[in-house]
Amino acid sequence: MGELDGHNLSVVLLQEYDFERRFDDQGAIQWMQENWSKSFFFSLLYAALIFGGQRMMKERRRFELRRPLVLWSFTLAVFSIIGAVRTGWFMGNILITNGFKQSVCDRAFYSGPVSKFWAYAFVLSKVPELGDTLFIVLRKQKLIFLHWYHHITVLLYTWYTYKDTVAGGGWFMTMNYTVHAFMYSYYTLRAAGIRVPRPCAMFITFTQILQMVMGIVVNALVYSWRQDGSCLSTTENIFWSCLMYFSYFILFCSFFYKAYLKYPIKNKND
Repeated sequence: MGELDGHNLSVVLLQEYDFERRFDDQGAIQWMQENWSKSFFFSLLYAALIFGGQRMMKERRRFELRRPLVLWSFTLAVFSIIGAVRTGWFMGNILITNGFKQSVCDRAFYSGPVSKFWAYAFVLSKVPELGDTLFIVLRKQKLIFLHWYHHITVLLYTWYTYKDTVAGGGWFMTMNYTVHAFMYSYYTLRAAGIRVPRPCAMFITFTQILQMVMGIVVNALVYSWRQDGSCLSTTENIFWSCLMYFSYFILFCSFFYKAYLKYPIKNKND
């Protein structure tokens, strides 16, 4: 009976991960090539909803939404953790067996038996992640430029670049999954009313800044190695990616300074 139970458990585990291997990556890439421009529609709809929602909420009482926010953040945290583990496993194998250059240039990330599903899931997840902002609007919290600018540009860029399966994507996605694993776990605890030490928030923002630095470095390497045919990418993709990462770097550094380093100026009468 014990051996049978063990066998059944093995079957269940194999079935659990079999969907990754059976995933039709070529069909997903073809769909994105034909439909990536729909990301502009989602972005416009998102902008209309959040700014229209702010106007609508101006004269209304804020919604609490604590329980839905806990569930929302927890779901995205679990998704990001699994995505980070699965894509990290793939990238780690390439790093160990073939070295750093191959990890940057290898486009097998889009078609690997494990990573191909999580690459597509990553790209699609940028649409539901827009829901983060609805909680801010409905709870009448401050909506900063960095927040909505980041959501829109990540959606546009990921849909634009996935269709071409360019080099560097494995690093970009794995880093983002990892940062989001920390970030949404933090949001879950905060939404649940659990006090999280300030250094944890500082650490998360710092990892976001590091992600932007690494993104710029990877792009520079792709551009350099592209000259000898090692890395497949386009000038347009590298340009937009560098512009996106550099703008994030500036905005996240500014946020870090204002949130954690800049002391409020006291009134002379205080």
